[in-house]
Amino acid sequence: MTLEIFVPFWGDPELLYETVESVRGQRNGDWRLIVIDDCYPDDSVPAYFEAIDDERITYTRNERNLGITENYREAIRRATTSHITILGCDDLLHPNYVDVVTRVIERIPTVDVIQPGVQVIDENGDVIRPLVDRVKQGLLAPRGGEGIALLRGERMATSLIRGDWLYWPSLTFRTETLQRIDFRDGLPIIQDLALLMDIAFDGGSLAYVPELAFSYRRHGSSASQKTLLDGRRFRDERAYFAIARGLARDKGWSRTRRTATMRIMSRLHAVTELPGVLRHGNRAGLQSTLAHIFAI
Repeated sequence: MTLEIFVPFWGDPELLYETVESVRGQRNGDWRLIVIDDCYPDDSVPAYFEAIDDERITYTRNERNLGITENYREAIRRATTSHITILGCDDLLHPNYVDVVTRVIERIPTVDVIQPGVQVIDENGDVIRPLVDRVKQGLLAPRGGEGIALLRGERMATSLIRGDWLYWPSLTFRTETLQRIDFRDGLPIIQDLALLMDIAFDGGSLAYVPELAFSYRRHGSSASQKTLLDGRRFRDERAYFAIARGLARDKGWSRTRRTATMRIMSRLHAVTELPGVLRHGNRAGLQSTLAHIFAI
């Protein structure tokens, strides 16, 4: 089985090159890499790919800047194999990544989403364990042991709305699922959670295999951190939790509805971010964070 690995690119070229080399370092060579450059202004990037002599690697540049969501959609439109990975342009596959997800697909051919084991690294490549990741991996992720934890439908939806413990760039998807279930417009900050919840509401399945196979990079001044400080993150979350409550009610999924209503972990996340928001002094961010903690 050939795994297509897409890299929507806009960012640091040097980190992109590390990402590409991590793909080339796979023990299982049955992969194709497609890099989609979203008009990043650096001539060294096409020159780098011109120098690579590997027919499995394709580099393409958009005619105009699409933005992250449309570049994801472009990757999905280009997919030709049964399963794809949409890899971050600064994250790293471990040499066993393709082997790990391939074994899951062989065991569960109809699985929609595969989450391998992940470690978190900083901008320098050093392994770190911020509080958010200790909670994700220690409290929220299901107990897969040495095998595979399989979640489907209501169980998958309830697990994810309790707290999104997945790492989007590390996921492998069934291509047909992504071509059938699109990203929701209007939720740019949490579009990944919304899509995964829609897969669950559609009766889809998620396999978690804890074998370490991926390094997810967190930057100290990342775009996601800025959305926490200015309030956009929590505004998007509140909007989506309301949508999820309605979808769960319509499905008769009472556990998912209750969890989306209480949103305990999301409120606690806002509590942990409150000191940083106060230091930042952004009034809109403070109002959004307080509303997220206290609003019903």
